[in-house]
Amino acid sequence: MKLINQYRGLRREIYILVFGRIVTNLGSMIWPVMTMILSQKIGLSAAEISYYFVGSSLIMLPANLLGGRLADRFNKKWIIVICDSVSILCFFICAAIPLGIGTVFLFVIGGIFQSVEYPSYDALFADLSTTRDRERAYSLDYLGGNLGLVLSPTIAGLLFKDYLWLSFLISGVSIALSTVLIAVLIKDVTPVEDTSEEAAYQKKQDGASVFAILKENPMILLYLLCGTLYAGAYGQYSFIMPLDMAAVHGDMGAVIFGTVSSLNCITVVIFTPLITKLFTKMRDTGKMLTGRLLVCVGYLVFLLLLGRVPGYYLAMLIFTWGEIFATIAEGPYVSTRIPASHRGRINGLMSVAYTLLTGGVDLLIGQLYDRAGSHWTWVFILAVGFVSAALTVLLILLDKKAYPKLYSETEEQP
Repeated sequence: MKLINQYRGLRREIYILVFGRIVTNLGSMIWPVMTMILSQKIGLSAAEISYYFVGSSLIMLPANLLGGRLADRFNKKWIIVICDSVSILCFFICAAIPLGIGTVFLFVIGGIFQSVEYPSYDALFADLSTTRDRERAYSLDYLGGNLGLVLSPTIAGLLFKDYLWLSFLISGVSIALSTVLIAVLIKDVTPVEDTSEEAAYQKKQDGASVFAILKENPMILLYLLCGTLYAGAYGQYSFIMPLDMAAVHGDMGAVIFGTVSSLNCITVVIFTPLITKLFTKMRDTGKMLTGRLLVCVGYLVFLLLLGRVPGYYLAMLIFTWGEIFATIAEGPYVSTRIPASHRGRINGLMSVAYTLLTGGVDLLIGQLYDRAGSHWTWVFILAVGFVSAALTVLLILLDKKAYPKLYSETEEQP
């Protein structure tokens, strides 16, 4: 009960947003098998799939920037509702037409509008929580999202062969239910007034540009470099891992990857409250470092045990522990170090940076996989991951000097 009670005391709107996330993710059945759709249903090579991922990500760049600007200027709730409505329509059309490039194109359009809403969704969790409650708010959001994802990857794997259209339909219905919940039940999105010393770096600077804020906060740029490298390595969970499983296990690869993805979600649901509670005194930078190292170890286990199905589950368990540590730290790290007036734009800009670098990594990895095979591809992925961890060590050393008010209390060293 203590693990559950740690999430009490947050604003009502946060619980509604989390419940909406659960409902949405109950139907998230396309992304887990997108690599296999492109490879097995449409017949693309690894390099061509990387072009798809990079191309769709580049198309979404303006959406991230637009979404960040809208989030700082307009009502975040209605941005989410309007963007979701377009995504819902795209998913319903995908379910109704034959699978092909047109389906993928519509799916990308839906993704564009979800990219526009992302800065609003993320900023709301910061707006509606105090500095000291923020890690709990982001942890609960992450927990809820994965609670919804527990069964959807496995179901997606089972529907993949003959009933893929049904996956699109279920996704559209689930997003529709979530949108109705947010539109009807969320009444107040007024940001919390936080007067604690820890909130000193979050004071609004309405007249300042984004680049002026970043110039004042060089640690955010270092964090961004660490984070983009980590994101480039982390994203291979849904790119190279399913390609390897399909190469080794054939048609069963989709089912195996679906169950491995479900284990990821189950592990998040079980261990997120536990890790949040046990490591509450560990600094967010320490959690980031721990998470990035564990993700690398999980990949290493997968590489060493490739072809042995039980090894995939061990690798995913370690990988997911790392994902939990990194995820519950990243949102609070940024939101406590930038002005509240710029949260949407900074989140949008960071999404653009992530997209550009991870896109470059995907292109390299797609080419490397086709030319050199799985082994050397994983060597490159691990190298990127460990460089990210090394830069995170540098971030830990410099952060305390840059933000002394966040370290005013006696701290537990990570």
